Parts: sequence; structure tokens; C-alpha cells
Amino acid sequence: MIEIKKIVKSAGSVSAGTTISRVFGYIRDMLVAYMFGAGMFADAFYAAFRIPNLLRRMLGEGSFSVAFIPVFSEYLHTKTKSETQKLINVVFTVLFTILCVITILGIFFSPLLVKIIAYGFTSDPEKLQLTIELTRLMFPFLLFICLAAMLSALLNTLNSFFIPAIAPANLSFAEIIYILALAPLLSPGNQIKGLAISVIFGGLGHFLMQYPTLKNLGWNLKFDFNFNHPGIKKIGLLMIPSIIGISVDQINTFVDTICASFLGNGSITALYYSSRLMQLPLAIFGLALATVSLPMMSKSVATKDITELKETLNFSIRISVIALLPATIGLMALGLPIIQILFERGKFDIFASLLTNKALFYYVLGLPAFAITKIFANTFFSFQDTKTPVKIAFIVMIFHVILCIALMKPLGVGGLALATSACAYMNVFMLFYKLTQKIGKIGTRKIIVSSIKALIASGIMGIIAYEIMKIKFLPMIFTLIISIFCSIIAFIILLKILKSQEMEQILSIINKKRNAKTN
Repeated sequence: MIEIKKIVKSAGSVSAGTTISRVFGYIRDMLVAYMFGAGMFADAFYAAFRIPNLLRRMLGEGSFSVAFIPVFSEYLHTKTKSETQKLINVVFTVLFTILCVITILGIFFSPLLVKIIAYGFTSDPEKLQLTIELTRLMFPFLLFICLAAMLSALLNTLNSFFIPAIAPANLSFAEIIYILALAPLLSPGNQIKGLAISVIFGGLGHFLMQYPTLKNLGWNLKFDFNFNHPGIKKIGLLMIPSIIGISVDQINTFVDTICASFLGNGSITALYYSSRLMQLPLAIFGLALATVSLPMMSKSVATKDITELKETLNFSIRISVIALLPATIGLMALGLPIIQILFERGKFDIFASLLTNKALFYYVLGLPAFAITKIFANTFFSFQDTKTPVKIAFIVMIFHVILCIALMKPLGVGGLALATSACAYMNVFMLFYKLTQKIGKIGTRKIIVSSIKALIASGIMGIIAYEIMKIKFLPMIFTLIISIFCSIIAFIILLKILKSQEMEQILSIINKKRNAKTN
């Protein structure tokens, strides 16, 4: 039997750390929006930032983590500590070496990379050149952030979740300090370049914040050049299809960027900010459960307990849906006032808010699917099967390209977001089909019943949120806070009325924890 309390507690740690990190992330985004708006400088910065982020997904939180965690978990539960420590050292050495080489090559080939990623910029030589310069400045970020991702994977497998979840806030700290303290002293062209340099310091802080926790748990990082280690070969073989899968995912993002680059100034920035808003509930709830479930399911596979794996999978999906359906409805109802309060100041005007909200409306439709896709994929990864999700992702990518091209003209940035959401559901259904073939039934009826209750409660909650926002005698920020607070309370009450098993379990755990503290 799975430990529901352990899943909820671990996911709660990830959610708490992620929430803190995202709050600082939004403060950073507000400051960037205030200083640069949604024009050329912002478009160039975010386009340039996508390039090291692509490689970060391949060699960091993406393909590396999903290949490393199951192998590390296998060593942790079946090998001696010295053998496991040797695996860590060899992986660290290989990763560090590869990252140094890629960083140097990336700086050299930045002009080519930018022309591929933001081809629409070629019609504006000034914008293109600025993007190339920013890409070169930010490439060293890749080294630090991927090493930080390795530490996060280690700590998560060792059941330490809070520090890895809050560590990304270092990127926000670095950018916030720069914008407030140094940027006003520079010219506009140099301001955006300084922001790119601050990104590097954010990546370094991400790494340095986690390392003491690893040491306290009795592990460390040392150089070991035994490149013939069997663990390295195993991780490498698992990474190959996973890299292709992450590449497919990033290709989808780059297709969005390329299409948006033809839609005029502000389109890329609108996609970025809308994606950031959509990712807040996704990270706090959906990805938190995915982060916790991968090491837990990897342990179940290592100990050959498939029943426990199915229970972990089923519970993770149900909780994700319960958390993300109300977030979906809530952001559809309150998206514009949230964007206006967070970003509409300085050079970020009402046009930028409306453009961002248009993309957000269609992005959030895919929220539950984004989370479930990650959880389903993690199930395959726990079996050290990285090929199946990749094959499916490749098929979905083709449909994504077709939908982007078909929808960008009638719906603009909204069409690009809608294409992403629609393809997320396609991914879910294909993964579900393959997974049931692999492990049998996963309790689908229980998931459907839970989802219907959450959908009913979310729909009523959305109406309440929308109606409260019609109140005009209070400042918008206070009305929004009241709307969100009342909506959350209404959603919880409605789930209790509908006798949601998952909500009862969560509330029971919270009450037990509160009573334990009181006693």
C-alpha cells in the first residue's frame, strides 16, 4: 500500500518551495515588464533565453533527470554506499565535461542558432544582432543550471524536496537585484545585456544553494574520470531517446516562437508571460506530484512492487486533476485582472495585457493534460523505458506544427497556445493507451469519478469568481484577492458536499498535523 501521507507531505514540500520561488519569479517578471515592456528588447531577451533553456532540458531537468533518477534509485536500494557514491562522482565528471564543451560551442555558433530559433528576426537586423549578443552572454548559464539539476535529482531521490524546489528562486534574486541596483545606471541597450549576465549568477546560486544539503545527507561531488563505469553507459542509453523526446518538446516551443516572430512585436513576450502564469499552478501542483512520483515509482520498480506503483500513479493523477481543474477555470475567469495587476505598468500597456490574456486563455485549457502527461511519462521512466514516451511525443509534434500553422492566422497568439493545449490531450490519451498495455488497469473509473466531481465544483467556483470581479467600489487588487479567497473556500466546500475522497484524505492529513502540533 502506498503512503498517502508521504506523497501529500512530499508534494507539499515541493509546492511550498515552488510557490516561494514562483512568487519571486513574478516579482522579477514584473520588474522586467516595467523596464522593457513587450517590445524589441524583451523579445530579443526571451528569444535568446530559449536557446540555453533547450539544452538545459536535454542535459538538466529533462532527459538527464529522467534517466539518472531510476538508475540512481536502483543503486541506492540495491548497491553499497561506496558504489553509489562512485556513480555520483562519475556522472558529475562526465556531465561537467560535456557542459563545458557545449557552452564553448554554443557561444561560437550563436549566430546560426538564433537564425534558426527566431527566423522572423532576420527582417530586423538590429533585433537579430541583439539576440545573438544576448545568447552569447547567457550560454554559461547552461553549465551551472544543469549541474544544479543533477543536485535536484539527487536530493529528490534522497527524499529531500524543499531545497530543490526553492533553489530556482536564485535566478529571480539575481535579476531582481540587478534591475533595482544596477540597471538604472546603464543605457537601454546595456541594460538588457546586464540582465543577461545576471542570469548566469542566478544559475550559479541555484547550484550553490543545494550542495550543503547534499553534504548534510552524507554525499558529495568529486571528479572521477572512469568513463567506462556501467552506470554511465546505462544512463547514456536511457538519455538518447529521452533527449530526442525533450528535443521534440522544445521544437514545439520553438515552433511557437518562430510562428510568433511573424505576428508582430509583443507576440513572443505575450507567449512568455502567459506561459509563466499558466505554469504557476502547474508547477505548484502538477509538477510537484510528478517530481515526487518519479523517485517513488522508481523505488517500486526496483523492489518489484507494481501494485504500489499503480496506487502511486492513480493517486497522483487524481490529486493533479483536483488541483488543476479549478486553476484552469479560475485563470480563464480572472486572467485579465491578474495580468493587469502583475504586469501592466511602465512600458507594459493594456495592449500587452490583452495580448497576453488571449494566449493565457487557451494555454490554461491544457493545464490538467500537461500534468497528467508528465506523470504518465514518469511511469515509463521508472521502468527505465524512455522510448515509448518519445515515440508518442514525435507523433504529437507533427500535429502541433500543423495546428500552429492552421490556427496562428485566425487566432494569433491564442491559436499557438490552443495548438499546444490540444496536443497535450492527444499526448495523454496515447500514453494512457500504451501504459495500460504495459501494466494493465490503473483504476480509470476512480479517476473519472474524481474528475467529474472536481469539474462540477470548478464550474460553480468559476461563476463565483467572475461575479465577484464585477464589484467596482474596491481597487482591483482587493477585489481580486477577495474573489480568489472566496473561490477557494467555495471549491473546498463543494468538494466536501460532493464527498470527494481525495479532499477528505488531504483535510484529514492537515488536521492530524495541526493536532500533533497543538499537542
